Amino acid sequence: MKFVEKSTASKPKASKKPSPRFVKFVDDIYNSRLNEELSGTLPSLIFSIGGCTSSFQNHPSYSKRVYKSTICVVTSFFIPDCSWSNYTKLNFTRKLGFCAMAKEGPNWDGLLKWSIAHSDGTGTTRNLSEEDRKWFMEAMQAQTIDVVKRMKEITLVMQTPENVLEEQGVTATDIEDMLDELQEHVESIDMANDLHSIGGLTPLLNYLKNSHANIRAKAAEVVSTIVQNNPKSQQLVMDANGMEPLLSNFTSDDDVTVRTKALGAISSLIRHNKPGIQAFRLANGFAALRDALSSESVRFQRKALNLIQYLLQENPSDCNVVTELGFPRIMRHLAGSEDPEVREGALSGLYELAKVEKGETDDEKFKQVLQDRINDISAMSLEDLAAVREERQLVDSLWSAYYNEPSSLREKGLVVLPDDNAPPPDVASKVFESPLRPPQRPSGNNDDKSGKKEGPLLLGPGP
Repeated sequence: MKFVEKSTASKPKASKKPSPRFVKFVDDIYNSRLNEELSGTLPSLIFSIGGCTSSFQNHPSYSKRVYKSTICVVTSFFIPDCSWSNYTKLNFTRKLGFCAMAKEGPNWDGLLKWSIAHSDGTGTTRNLSEEDRKWFMEAMQAQTIDVVKRMKEITLVMQTPENVLEEQGVTATDIEDMLDELQEHVESIDMANDLHSIGGLTPLLNYLKNSHANIRAKAAEVVSTIVQNNPKSQQLVMDANGMEPLLSNFTSDDDVTVRTKALGAISSLIRHNKPGIQAFRLANGFAALRDALSSESVRFQRKALNLIQYLLQENPSDCNVVTELGFPRIMRHLAGSEDPEVREGALSGLYELAKVEKGETDDEKFKQVLQDRINDISAMSLEDLAAVREERQLVDSLWSAYYNEPSSLREKGLVVLPDDNAPPPDVASKVFESPLRPPQRPSGNNDDKSGKKEGPLLLGPGP
C-alpha cells in the first residue's frame, strides 16, 4: 500500500462532525436531567470558559473543546431556573447559540442574552450529592485531553517505520493530520520543550527527510512553531543537528512549498540565535537566499527578503557578502514587483545596504522604478497613502541616498503625513466602561460663586 499524496496547494478543511461518542454523551446528559429543576451561576461560568478561549475561536480543535466543556457544564448542573420540560434538544442548542460553531465559532453574545433572560438571580443553589458530583467529574474528565499523553502517542507513531504504517493502512494524509495536531500542542512553549524529553524531537526531524513532499513541508512547519521565540528549543534543535535537513530542503528540494516551509523554519531557528546565524553563514545560506529571490514563488521571495533584512540589521558587515553575491541587482528588480510585500521587502533590503555603502547611481532602470513608485504614490487617496506609509519613506530615503537630492514626494509633503504620528482612535473607552472608574466630575461649577475648592474625600473612621 502506498501513501496517497495530497496536492501542495492549500485547501480549506471540511468541518468535522461531532463523534458518535460525543453525541451519545450529550444525549445521556440530556436524558438524565430531562425533568430536573437546576440552578446556579451560568453567565459567570460560561464566560469564564469563553473568555479564556476567545482568541482561539478560529482554531477548530480549540472551539470543539470549548463546545464540549460548555455543553457539559450547561447541561449538567448550572442552568438557573430552567425546566428541561420546556425545551426540546434542538431548541436548547439553538438557544445556546452553538448552531454556527463549526463555521463561525461560539455565539457568546447569544449565549449571554439567553442566560440573562432565564435567570433572575432569585433561585437557590442546589447542593450536589456525592453521586452527582462524582458523575459530573467523570463527565468533565471524559472530555479533557491529556496533552502529554497524546504527544507520546504521536511520538510513537513517528518512531514507527514507514513500511509498518503502510501495512496498517496509515496514509500520508493521516500523517499530515497528526502533525497538524502536534503543531497545535507545541504552540505552548512548555509543550514545545517537553517534546524533546518524551523522545519526539528526533523522529520529527526525521520527517524532514520523508519521501512525501507534504509531510516534509508540514514537519518544517511544526519545527518552526517549536523554535519560534524559544531559545531552549532552538538549542535542542541545533544539538539534534536539525539545521542540516532544513538547509537541505531549503536549498535543493524539488517542491517549492517544501523549500518555503524550510526557509520559514530556518528563519525562526536562527533569530536571536548567534550560533544558528553562524551555522547558516558557514552553510552558504546567503547563496541559497539569492536563489530564493530568483524564484517565481511570491511567498518564497517574501520569506527570503524578510530574513535578508533581519540578517543585515543584526550584522551590517554582511552587506559586503550580499553585495558580492549580486543581491542589489536582484532587489532593484524586485522593487518593481506587483506584490506589495515583495516590493517593500526589496526596498527595505536596499535601504539597509545604502546605510553601509552608496548604491549604483548609473542604474537608470532602478531610477525609473523609483520614479514610477513616486508617480503611483502621488496619485493615491489619503486612505491608500496610509497603507503604504513604510514604502513612502523607503522610496524617499533611497532616492536621497542614491541621487543626493530629496524626492518629489518630500516636495509634495507625502513622506510624512499629519496623521502618520497620530495615536490610534480611542474606540475601547466608548464601548467599555470600567465598573471601578468613578464618574467624571465637571471641570467647573457655575453655581459656586465663592471659588472654594472641595477638599479631598478621606476614607476611614470619623473623628
